[in-house]
Amino acid sequence: MNKISFMSANYVARVLGYNMTEGWGQGDNATNEYFRPIETFRQRFEEILADIRALGFDHMDLWLAHLNPRWATDEHVRIAQELLGKHGLGVVSLAGSMGSSREELERICSLAQSLGVTILGGVCPLLYEDRNFVVDTLKRYNLKLGIENHPEKTPQEMLEKIGDGGDGTIGTTVDTGWYGTQGYDAAKAIEELAPYVLHVHLKDVREVGSHHTCRYGEGVVPIKECVEVLKQIGYEGAISVEHEPETFDPSEDCRADLQMLREWLS
Repeated sequence: MNKISFMSANYVARVLGYNMTEGWGQGDNATNEYFRPIETFRQRFEEILADIRALGFDHMDLWLAHLNPRWATDEHVRIAQELLGKHGLGVVSLAGSMGSSREELERICSLAQSLGVTILGGVCPLLYEDRNFVVDTLKRYNLKLGIENHPEKTPQEMLEKIGDGGDGTIGTTVDTGWYGTQGYDAAKAIEELAPYVLHVHLKDVREVGSHHTCRYGEGVVPIKECVEVLKQIGYEGAISVEHEPETFDPSEDCRADLQMLREWLS
């Protein structure tokens, strides 16, 4: 059965008391600043791991704001490794921006390797400026980059970015919620992208044209059909439960989503 993971970016608004009034960047910046100090990192990082485990998850996607190579020292990483082992949580992917410079990509790849991660799921501006370096670096670290759809309105736009697939190193992380926001059938998108699906952020949104995430079945994304298509195409990777509200704690919704997803996969 596919591993089911909890996206730690679900807590984008957590350090703001779920009062994220200025958009994603506000939550990203606040989270980076909250987790940066080494003096408090152990306690703060362990709090989110314990909460994720208490919801019933044994795997997670690590959003880079929680352990960012821009500020993470060897000690930060050592503590993270220790706590992940203590709480029995495996990391299936790193999530976020995978680098706009060679140095940044190298640091992210090194972090992934230290955590036993093989999938980078997000965006990578460097890919469109220095593709050969990105592909060579991914090969060197035995990693794959799953480009996550956000502005892309159709799978065809994503296929153009994937290109030749970089000798198997480049594919897509399908964000079903963003296809919903763009008004595209996410189940159909998965089918059309089948050879390149490396990872899945399974997310529902309330309406086309905006990105208000919600519990599975309460929005416009055909979530169950997406799971059925993943089964039909023989997808064996992890499926991330993703729900990132700006004004409330998504934990109980994610607990419910986990149970629904387990039933659909059984």
